[in-house]
Amino acid sequence: MKRLSILGSTGSIGVNTLNVVRNLEEKIFIKYLTANSNSELLIKQAIEFRPETVVIVNKGKANIVKESVERFGIDVMVGREGLIECAKDSDVDILLNGLVGSAGMEPTFQAVKSGVDVALSNKESLVMAGELINHEKRVSGSKIIPVDSEHSAIWQCLTGESINDVSRLILTGSGGPFRNKNKNYFGKITPEEALNHPNWEMGNKITIDSATMMNKGLEIIEAHWLFDMEPNEIDIVVHPQSIIHSMVEFKDRSVKAQLGIPDMKIPIQYALTYPKHIDSEWESLDLASIGSLTFEYPDFDKFPCIRLAYDALKTGGSTPAVLNVVNEYAVYKFLNNEISFTDIPKMIEKACESHNWIEHLDFETLLELETWSIKFVNSFQS
Repeated sequence: MKRLSILGSTGSIGVNTLNVVRNLEEKIFIKYLTANSNSELLIKQAIEFRPETVVIVNKGKANIVKESVERFGIDVMVGREGLIECAKDSDVDILLNGLVGSAGMEPTFQAVKSGVDVALSNKESLVMAGELINHEKRVSGSKIIPVDSEHSAIWQCLTGESINDVSRLILTGSGGPFRNKNKNYFGKITPEEALNHPNWEMGNKITIDSATMMNKGLEIIEAHWLFDMEPNEIDIVVHPQSIIHSMVEFKDRSVKAQLGIPDMKIPIQYALTYPKHIDSEWESLDLASIGSLTFEYPDFDKFPCIRLAYDALKTGGSTPAVLNVVNEYAVYKFLNNEISFTDIPKMIEKACESHNWIEHLDFETLLELETWSIKFVNSFQS
């Protein structure tokens, strides 16, 4: 029985992970469940799954959580410090990081440093701190198992293969809700429109990233750190049906692809059961009913965030971290109707150009960069 920690159990990835745990029945024991502020759902999850410990980051919700779960023998930890303590616990077989944004970076770093295998949904961890996390991974011997559908697909395509035989990775993306919209319309896009993804049900931040296609940009950087591929060896193709989740082309020009319905439970389950594929009750792929699969080149002019991510990866050093944090907080401003959809890439580009570039980051410098990036977003004027 694997001992599992779920960071962000009340978010989209966390809820899907618990659906997977229900499917796996006796194969998983949950040691930790964590939530930022959704105490009501965390309490329900704790009563059903009976973890050893729950963490509620919002200290104002601590008393209600304690009153509700401690009578079941469940311990409660509080605050960001509780979250980090949970991530450091080496008495866990696998930690699933379903946190949103840059808040997920330090828990990934601490888990890997403690020798814990990480099922990683929080792509921002590697975008910000790929060099640091990979160093700790080599020292501790821990593994990072990708949960993103695209990187899970590549991971599966590489099973039994040598990375030295690979010529390129091909990340697929749906193109988001504005694939067929004229660029002139982009300045009028509302948060409500941008949150209407055609294929996937996800949290708000990643859904906006999909609309700007920054999600694909972040995945390029994540793929670099996961698979040791250079920017010119990582391509994007728009695939509106979201059935092929990604592909690997080998040096002999053969291509392997991983297919499945757009359902995050599939890559989550594989991350938890790796290297085995275990029975599930999820919907099967019916290609005949789909009829056809189509592909397009990405439009870098309409979606400049893709180019910005490629440029950040090529520049390296501190630039990807700045890109990541500025994007995150720009998305929050857009969701609050404080900036326009087209301000997001403008803000990112300006920040990447104007920050004091650092070649090699340590953990403290990363935190300083995060603070600088948030201040930049709050002071930005288009």
